[in-house]
Amino acid sequence: MTSATVATPATDAGKGPKSAPPRVSDRARHENRLGQRLVAPAIVVMLVVTAFPILRALYLSLYNYSLTAPEDREFIGISNYVTALTDTLFWRDIGVTVLYMVVTVAIELVIGFVFALVMHRVVFARGLIRTSILIPYGIITVVSGFAWQFAFTYQNGFVNGWLPFIEDNFNWFGDPVPAVIAIMVSEIWKTTPFMSLLLLAGLAQVSEDMVEAAKVDGATWWQRLWKVVLPNMKAAIMVAVLFRALDAYRIFDNIFVMTAGAQGTESISFLTYRQSIEQFQLGMGSALAVLLFLSVLLVAFLIVKMFKVDLAQARGE
Repeated sequence: MTSATVATPATDAGKGPKSAPPRVSDRARHENRLGQRLVAPAIVVMLVVTAFPILRALYLSLYNYSLTAPEDREFIGISNYVTALTDTLFWRDIGVTVLYMVVTVAIELVIGFVFALVMHRVVFARGLIRTSILIPYGIITVVSGFAWQFAFTYQNGFVNGWLPFIEDNFNWFGDPVPAVIAIMVSEIWKTTPFMSLLLLAGLAQVSEDMVEAAKVDGATWWQRLWKVVLPNMKAAIMVAVLFRALDAYRIFDNIFVMTAGAQGTESISFLTYRQSIEQFQLGMGSALAVLLFLSVLLVAFLIVKMFKVDLAQARGE
């Protein structure tokens, strides 16, 4: 009498049965293909519009090229990059730029979340309150910069009069630290509404049933915030921080209007502007533009890695 052979599922080196990959429905595949076809024209246009300037800047960065002597253009390879990366001015401006980005985005995240909570929970005059909060973002950055420059001037500004611990004749633009603070204040005032708008979209996606269930279980307001609301807003917070960090890293308008780069307030974008526009050094300016582009990519990569958010999973796919 022979014993029956029982078929066992295949295992992978003792790790247990292999799980079948999740099956994607026909509808999901159709929606993905439709989405790809819809965004394809926009992607092509963006590549055409952005690829040429990037490639042109990469090409010019390999030359010693000045607009004052275009006939004397000379191929020098990566010498412009070596000069920039070994110059203390470049790294100082990188440090100032990172300072602008980290401080402004951190403060905007906190204030923007408070504004988002107000706009999300308010039950009276909701439209008026939301409009009032979003007004600064609708103002042109140059206009905002001029307004805050006027506010911080000691001759006729109002900031010194409003701060009791500041002397009336204190010159905010006379030293690096107060000048940087003044620029940060103008940047925070202008762009916090944008942060709050993105966070408001994240708050709208948090299930009220989960919040109510935590409340029934005896969770306090802070516990509901830290254990329920914020974890379910992680994707929205990442998007908000990513967008604002990239925008803050490329800060230019406020610096141009308020200090023109004086008193150590110059950012890497302003340094690129000075080399390309003021000094007509297209070769060095293009090299700085390429380095700025690469550093922006690095900032975006680090932020995405820091949050570790799967946007497809957060979307519910």
